[in-house]
Amino acid sequence: MKVLHINGNYLTTALHQTMIEHLDKTGIDSTIIAPTYNAESAVIKLNENVIAAQCFRKNDRFFFGYKQKKIIHYITQNVSVQDYQLIHAYTLFTDGNVAYELSKQYQIPYVVAVRNTDLNHFFKIRLNLRKRGIEILENAAAVFFLSEAYKEKLFSQYIPLDKQEGILQKSYVIPNGIDDFWFHNQYKGRNLNQAVERIDEKKLNVVCVAQITPNKNIPLLQKALGLLQEEGWNTCLTVVGKVLDEKELDIIRQDKNTEYHAPVPKEKLIDYYRAADVFAMVSHHETFGLVYAEAMSQGLPVLYTKGQGFDGQFPEGTVGYHGNPVSAEDIADRIRQVCENYATLAGNCMELTEKFGWDGICAEYKKIYGEVTK
Repeated sequence: MKVLHINGNYLTTALHQTMIEHLDKTGIDSTIIAPTYNAESAVIKLNENVIAAQCFRKNDRFFFGYKQKKIIHYITQNVSVQDYQLIHAYTLFTDGNVAYELSKQYQIPYVVAVRNTDLNHFFKIRLNLRKRGIEILENAAAVFFLSEAYKEKLFSQYIPLDKQEGILQKSYVIPNGIDDFWFHNQYKGRNLNQAVERIDEKKLNVVCVAQITPNKNIPLLQKALGLLQEEGWNTCLTVVGKVLDEKELDIIRQDKNTEYHAPVPKEKLIDYYRAADVFAMVSHHETFGLVYAEAMSQGLPVLYTKGQGFDGQFPEGTVGYHGNPVSAEDIADRIRQVCENYATLAGNCMELTEKFGWDGICAEYKKIYGEVTK
């Protein structure tokens, strides 16, 4: 089967390239159109099946219809769309609208994913586009969500009741996968007895791997750990991530119990995970969060945001707990819960990481591709 992937974020992360490589193993013949205003900004090495379509200007993003016309024109002029059996759009509005228009023109079915920007920008702020978003969902052959939390948010806040059943029947929750590196290097040697003994002595090492932006909410996590310190805990927070906001980094560095480290390759990042007892990231908004799954592979219980991407991946209290991103007291309570159930949570993390293996995820995508193109 030949699938045309439309993915405006393809060039900015290795995530989607890894997915395509695993799809290739299933026999899917993929071509990726990556619309961009700067093809030189790619952080990945492009394969032959990737078209970096530099077809609009940076400021065109403020004019949805104008930008869309440029992308669609580029594709129709440079790609033999009629040769494909399916179109896969990786966002609802930006990529999904292109897929919808191509589907009408070439009579090819499309599937579409709903992500963070779709919910927290387009549906929430771009009120004039809500009707279009619902129309794209209604005409899609399948709708993908990375988490139950985002699926629930879409239907509870934005989809009219009379349209919900039809969209729900073709909705699937499929998480992102993590690099095979994490499976090949699972930390099966973690000494849980030592970790529990340290926690019983009120000693706790926490790691957070995240971009340094206000959205990642690291100062609130620091405040929560400060509340534990007032109770006699000896806590240390290690933060690893790219700085996108220098002012936020200045705030983070004011805490003497926090160590900041610049981004490192996964071969080094694994050492930070292994040196910690708990992984915590309570972002305000998070589509999924690969770092939670990476941390799980190293036997780390995780603390995540209530109602955001990782919430609902497992029953609450299975691999960790969700926290309120505006309450340091709640975050501190959730950390206490992790400590009280540490050995069980850590053991579950190691066993359940397989959910995020690309082989299984891509097999599910292939199955759905086949069903919607019959």
